[in-house]
Amino acid sequence: MQTPEEARAAFERHLRLERGLSQNTVWAYLTDIEGLLGHLRKTGVESLAQLDIGVLRAWLAEQHRAGLSRATLARRTACARAFTTFAHRRGWLADDPGLLLGTAKAGRELPAVLGQDDARAVLDGGEREGAKALRDQAIMEVLYATGVRVAELCGLDVDDVDRERRTLRVLGKGGKERSVPFGAPAAHALDNWCVRGRPLWIREGTGPALFLGARGGRIDAGTVRRVVHARLAEVEGAPDMGPHGLRHTAATHLLEGGADLRSVQEILGHASLNTTQIYTHVSIDRLRAAYRQAHPRA
Repeated sequence: MQTPEEARAAFERHLRLERGLSQNTVWAYLTDIEGLLGHLRKTGVESLAQLDIGVLRAWLAEQHRAGLSRATLARRTACARAFTTFAHRRGWLADDPGLLLGTAKAGRELPAVLGQDDARAVLDGGEREGAKALRDQAIMEVLYATGVRVAELCGLDVDDVDRERRTLRVLGKGGKERSVPFGAPAAHALDNWCVRGRPLWIREGTGPALFLGARGGRIDAGTVRRVVHARLAEVEGAPDMGPHGLRHTAATHLLEGGADLRSVQEILGHASLNTTQIYTHVSIDRLRAAYRQAHPRA
């Protein structure tokens, strides 16, 4: 008889080893599953075989009453489905109760993005000197030029930059590799950092990391977030956002400039085109918002 705790440990191994998900994604799955297993313990369920549709619905209803957002409920519903499917395939559940769960539709929120004028103001702040300034400029240019995730940026090595083709070799979710193009401003910023900035921070054991912290180690996501927040704060009227906001901005500006959805999907490294389609809604919603604001009879 499989206990919930044993099933949770097996599910973690499945996510890490078989599906090859990122550490952050695995953590998100396990956090939700811990909530479900906590509900099982609280209601006196000791065997995983007792997990049925009634238990799942009671767990989600409890969270709904607690005021959780529709987006969170939708994510936890999807996580519960993945867990019960896994348990059913292992033979620990006679049936898969997750198949009976309705889809909690998450409200589609408009991601914050920079306008093109704000993006130019943030990036064209004049020539900057010093290793930190050169690194920060290169980070901002690469995030906006490529739309890479913050974890992907932190994982870049010097050899991942192809200067002749102006592409980055990016290792994305699930260990999938892709090539992402970048333009002349990003190339200029990378050259400045690699030639005039990075050598000043190299220490024994630095390794091949493209972006470094002040102590010579590979840069971390928290530092990148602080860089983005600080640079945006320099431009009056620019919305405050993190690196993911620059990813949204890059995708939106690509579509507004005429890029097709498949190309944007490839650049962003989305497994599904459905994920990329949010940016078509972003562009349409921005157009509608501008119309409502500007037209006297909107």
